[in-house]
Amino acid sequence: MKLLKQVALLFALCWLSLCVEALLPIELPASVIGMALLLLLLGVRIIRVEHIRELSDFLLENLPFLFVPATVGIIQYFGVLKDVAVQLLLICVISVVLTFAATVTSVRLTIRLMNRRKK
Repeated sequence: MKLLKQVALLFALCWLSLCVEALLPIELPASVIGMALLLLLLGVRIIRVEHIRELSDFLLENLPFLFVPATVGIIQYFGVLKDVAVQLLLICVISVVLTFAATVTSVRLTIRLMNRRKK
């Protein structure tokens, strides 16, 4: 029953994020709004980690199953994708390198700002 309540809470946040998305004048995905809303609610302690722990553990344990449909879809359209496989691979490699670089820069900047704050 506890897991069902946690699922209901998550669906309520998803529904709320869809409503917020409809009201916003800019294009912002509801999933991003939902994650930001969950982070905000966790930060101000309206929702505690204990309220969603079992559901999050369950989803993390079963995460590989969530990627199966996407993988099957890619395999299904392999004939279309094989003509541009080199370009797709190049795009993936470049985006991974840029993501790593952005992450390293963000972490270094955050550490630098935290050190300044302590002094």
